[in-house]
Amino acid sequence: MTAVKLYPPRPDKVYLFGTCLIDLLYPEAGMDAIRLLEREGIEVLFPQDQTCCGQPAYTSGYHHEARAVAAAQLDLFPGPWPIIVPSGSCGGMMRKHYPQLFAGTDLEEQASEVAGRIFELTEFLVHVCHLDLEDRGEPEKVVMHTSCSARREMGLADTGPTLLAALGQVELVEQARASECCGFGGTFAVRHPEVSAAMVEDKTRAIEATGARRFVTSDCGCMMNIGGRFEQQGKAVKGEHIASYLWRRTS
Repeated sequence: MTAVKLYPPRPDKVYLFGTCLIDLLYPEAGMDAIRLLEREGIEVLFPQDQTCCGQPAYTSGYHHEARAVAAAQLDLFPGPWPIIVPSGSCGGMMRKHYPQLFAGTDLEEQASEVAGRIFELTEFLVHVCHLDLEDRGEPEKVVMHTSCSARREMGLADTGPTLLAALGQVELVEQARASECCGFGGTFAVRHPEVSAAMVEDKTRAIEATGARRFVTSDCGCMMNIGGRFEQQGKAVKGEHIASYLWRRTS
């Protein structure tokens, strides 16, 4: 039996864990996530010393190194407020794997407490903010790509599509085999480049076949991988993080 997650009432404050890819490559996604939350009357706290969640080392089998990186994050969220992560991948690492990573250590209790306050952005907007969206954009057809971690580790296959479906001028179309991986997988794309390339080729074909010229995702790793392949193909299909897409169409 699947446990039912009980969501808290809307808080006055939240923390934002920005993720490495947003910090280094897609800062606008992080800023738009903050804007969406602030528009809901929530104060967003951004700890300046945050770095990586530790997932690359963890999924590569380097648990000692991952523990050292993750441990540096635990003291950054001393208040009792939710920790919002605009990535199902990093969110899954922090919510699901932190308790495992620190089991039997002096940081086990702290890691479990932090893990219990992790919310992926679209999850928080749907289930805690109950976000009401007024679409001010032009009619457009879009595809949603939900990352493997958001879908399987966090159980959030529906929150992104729910937000997009609430936009009155947006036609949300589903790609064939929507649940399949794009092939990024963080270090997987580096360790198995040929397999990764074949997977993202399948993904771009499925998205293009819908007739949409934009795909939206809640994970920058997927956006980078899929969008990069479309660019290599010389195709006009563009990717956008869901935070930026929602902000752009409703502001």
